[in-house]
Parts: sequence; structure tokens; C-alpha cells
Amino acid sequence: MRASRPSVFGSPVLVGAITVLIVVVAVFLAYNANKGLPFVPTYDVSVHVPSGADLVVGNDVRIGGDRVGAVDSIKPVEDKQGHVSAILGLKLDKTVEPLTTRTTVIVRPRSALGLKYVQITPGRGGKDLQAGDTLPLQQARPHPVEIDEVFNTFNAPTRRGIQNTLTGFGNGLAGRGADLNLAIAELRPLVDNLTPVARNLASPQTQLGRFFRSLERAAEEVSPVAEQQAALFRNLDTTFGALVPVKSEIRQFIREGPVTEDVAIAELPKQRPFLRNSTALFRELRPGAAVLPRVAPVLADALTIGTSTLARTPALNAELTSVFRSLDRFVADPVVPRGINRLKDTVVTLRDPLDFITPAQTTCNYITLWFRNIASHLSEGDTHGTWQRFIIIATPQGPNNEGGPSSKPADGPSVENHLHANPYPNTAAPGQTKECEAGNEDFVVGKTLVGNVPGNQGTVTQGQKK
Repeated sequence: MRASRPSVFGSPVLVGAITVLIVVVAVFLAYNANKGLPFVPTYDVSVHVPSGADLVVGNDVRIGGDRVGAVDSIKPVEDKQGHVSAILGLKLDKTVEPLTTRTTVIVRPRSALGLKYVQITPGRGGKDLQAGDTLPLQQARPHPVEIDEVFNTFNAPTRRGIQNTLTGFGNGLAGRGADLNLAIAELRPLVDNLTPVARNLASPQTQLGRFFRSLERAAEEVSPVAEQQAALFRNLDTTFGALVPVKSEIRQFIREGPVTEDVAIAELPKQRPFLRNSTALFRELRPGAAVLPRVAPVLADALTIGTSTLARTPALNAELTSVFRSLDRFVADPVVPRGINRLKDTVVTLRDPLDFITPAQTTCNYITLWFRNIASHLSEGDTHGTWQRFIIIATPQGPNNEGGPSSKPADGPSVENHLHANPYPNTAAPGQTKECEAGNEDFVVGKTLVGNVPGNQGTVTQGQKK
């Protein structure tokens, strides 16, 4: 008989060695999963972006929300003007090859505390990007707005102005509940007719956007004459006060107006024979007044149309009776002068905040950019709404680093361990340097910088011409 051979799996040492080898391979693959699995072909390109802040190697690269690769490297670069930007090396799946030179890229947040990803929007046309090519900086758009830049718009003077405004409106409406209820009840016909008006306002032909821009310019022009406007309201108060002693005569005039109009409606048709005779007379006087025969028919038509129009005015006058009664009670209320004075205080209080806020839009275009880009912070959501996701990113290590309590701002010795903070950037407001500093600060490498960046950053923001 042949002796049986021992099984390979009968050796504990061999089984253990195979197990250790499998574990080492699995750990290696898991460790390098974010950079791509080995032996899997990738499409490697680079993109030039304005800033690589808060990006780390291994962050996602997405197209239409689908993960198609990861950030493989981050390299800072400095141009001739001293502006620092970043070139990101991307390792992409072969399924997205090729991208074109019209592709756009933006670094978007996944949380409010720093986690980000790179979003690519493939473009049509242009040349194909070969492996190793770099997408130029002008294709990095739009420029994202950070959450701290949004919060910085509500500085201390702005918050005080908002508080004073709310206080002024509250005091102005105090004690007006009954009159407001009556006014709302009388405005019901207006609400019923609001649908066609709203439809016209929503039409693109109405150009409602240009109307609000014109209002902005008008408010800017009116701001220097706020005192004159306050004087206008005081004079109106004097005018309405003068009408109070003659309110009975005004009521009588309104009450007898419909009767007078009824007489006119009844008598005007009787004038038609006179008008016909006048037409014949003017025709006979044609050598001396050649133009009158052409004018008389127009006048006759005007009187005919006016007859049907005047017939509808009694109903309108009847509806105006309750409106004038409410107006009479309003002007007779002794609280009205105090409310007008409160309105004056509100207008005066708004002057300084408006002077401070106006350059942020008229010079720097910040308000428009804020409304346009606020959606980029709400990058996640479902059918019930949107939200912001966040993750804690470790800060650079070193003395006084921002990862915990410190005695002073981080100031080295490593290049990365330097604090850069500008809580109140210049927005060309009164008393500030005429520059649009928020979003235009240069990133000074290896230097601690708290407050305004040295030099003038200019007044050009995104969407403006240089």
C-alpha cells in the first residue's frame, strides 16, 4: 500500500502564514482605498482653484453628486502679483474620461466646520484634457462664499441699527390695533383684485428687478434729505389738523356730490341738440375757423363717453364714505403726532446704518453675491429640506495652536501653525479704507495675521469688471 501524503492545511504554521498574508493585503487595500485601489487604472488630471483651504488629500471629487475620484495632492502656487492659489491633483475614474477645457470646478463645503469636496461640472466643446493636463484658474467658478463671510455682514453697527428699527416700528404701531383691523377690512376689495396685479408683476415684461434696483438708487439719493422728509411729515400733520374744524363741510360736500352728479347725468343728454346746432354753426363759419369742424366731433364723442363714465361714479362715492370716516378718526386721534415723531426717529436712526451698509452693495456687490451663493452652504438635503453637514478637522500642531486653549494666537514656528483671521474686513464703509477686503485677502504664508490685511485689496469682486 502507498503511504498517504500529509495535507497542506494540516500544518498550523502554513495556515497561520497564509492568514497573516491575507490580513496584511486587506489592511493595505483599506489604507489606500481613498487614493484608489492598486492596479486599477485612473484618469489623473489637475485643476487650478483660488484656494485649497480646508481641503485634505483624500477628499471626494464628485460629478452631479456621484463620487468619481479623490484629491491626490494639493500644491500652493503664487502668481506674479503675489496672490496665492492652489493646484489640486485629482485621481478620477476612467469612466469620466475625457473632460474638456470648458469643464468648470468649484470647492464646495460639506459642513459648516470645514469638510469640503471638489465638484466638477463637465462642459461641452473645447479640447479634451489628457492625463496630466491642468484645468486653468478661470474655469474655477463661481467663487464660493465661506460661512464666516456671511456672518461678518452682521457686524455690531448693523445689529444695533436692526434693533433700533424694530423698536421704532413697534412703538409706531402701538395702540393702532382697532384702526388696523378697520383698514384691513376696508382693503378686502383690493385683495380680491390683487391676482391680476400679481400676475402682471410676475411677468418678465414688467422688469420688476430693474424697479427694485432703481429704488435702491432712489433711496441712496434721498438719504441726504432725510431731515427735509421729516419736515414734510410734520407739515402734513399740520395740514390734516387744519382740516379737522371743517370736517362737517367736507362731509356735506361728499354727501351732496352724488346728487349734483345725478343732475349732470340727466341734463347733459339735453345738450345734444345744442351741440348739433353748434356743429352746423361752426360748419357755416368754416372760412373763418377751418379747424373747428374737425374738433367738434371729437368733443361730442368725449361727452358721450363721459356720460357712461359718470353713471358709475355714485357707487364709487358711496364706497369712499367709510374710507373718509376712517381717515377722519385717524387724523382726530391725538396719538397720531406721537406716531409720526416715532417715524421720524426711525428714519433718523436708519441713516447711519444705511450709510454704512450702502457701499457694501454699491461698491463691493456683497449683498447680491451673498444671496446668490448662500445656497452653496446648504449642500445636502432630502424631500423635507436642506441642511449642513460638518466634521472636525485637526488644526496644525505647534505652540498656541487653535486646537485648544492658548495664551496668544498661533504664531509658528512651523509654516502652517499661523493664525489668519479678519473678523471685520473693510467694505468701503465710511471711515474705512476704500477696498472690498472680504474674499480678496491674500493668504500670507508663514506669518500670523489678525485683522485687516496690509495694503489695499481693491474694490473689484466677482461679477464686476476690472
